[in-house]
Amino acid sequence: MRLILLGPPGSGKGTQAQRLVQRHGIVQLSTGDMLRAAVAAQTPIGLKAKDIMAAGGLVPDEVVVGIIADRIEQPDAANGFILDGFPRTVPQAEALDALLKQKQMKLDAVIELRVNEGVLLERVERRAAETRARGEAVRADDTPEVLTKRLASYRDQTEPLIHYYSDHRMLATVDGMMPIEEVTEEIGRILAAVGKAGSRAAKKASPAKRSAKASKTPAKTAQPKSAKKSAKKAAKTASKAAAPAKKAGKTAKKAVKTGKKAAKAAPKKASKVSKKAPKAAAKATRGTRKTSAKAAKKRAKG
Repeated sequence: MRLILLGPPGSGKGTQAQRLVQRHGIVQLSTGDMLRAAVAAQTPIGLKAKDIMAAGGLVPDEVVVGIIADRIEQPDAANGFILDGFPRTVPQAEALDALLKQKQMKLDAVIELRVNEGVLLERVERRAAETRARGEAVRADDTPEVLTKRLASYRDQTEPLIHYYSDHRMLATVDGMMPIEEVTEEIGRILAAVGKAGSRAAKKASPAKRSAKASKTPAKTAQPKSAKKSAKKAAKTASKAAAPAKKAGKTAKKAVKTGKKAAKAAPKKASKVSKKAPKAAAKATRGTRKTSAKAAKKRAKG
């Protein structure tokens, strides 16, 4: 899980980041802490950033990006990280996008803690007073004067990030003025929703599983219901179309049978006729002879 917490100084980003670290086993990458460590160690980066930080200014982008690039490669960041205090500007956000793309990583969410600036000034004044009351030195970057400058810088340079990540559909806003526990719960709900969305996207992006499942499915069961209905309808139509041909076939068979009967009957009939013909001829001859005899008798008498 890779997150960015946005919000003005004193909005509670550090507190919420620590809770997320404990809950999800990820690391908090606070550029402020890293740079302060560099200042304490008197490193070249620390010496360069010391005066800028004390005045409430912003450390150059190349310095911060270089620190982050090295940090996210460390083993404890393998499960993810929270960026606290970075990016602060749109160019830094673009540089971070390029860095993550190069390392084949991506952000899961950007959470903005929205607070009232007037209340923030009251908080830092109270914190500074309590620190002095304990006899401790107030941090140079944790005074009302420095906070006023940092809030002005936030409005001018960091607020455009709200629009940047909103346009990328990654921004979620939480009311940072709520009690700490309620802020934690709201962030938890946001991350749970992000996790579910990621799971759905992963399922959709698994064509290998879908193709394997499709290859196991028989062709018959793979047919949609509409195709089955169309096939049945076509079969009925074909059956109706074949009916006349079937009827004609029956008629033809009947005609063949009739023809065969006629063929069988013809020789018998012809035989009967041929048998009757001599008898008729003989009868006719006898009739003719009788007639001739009668005629001859008449002539003799006359």
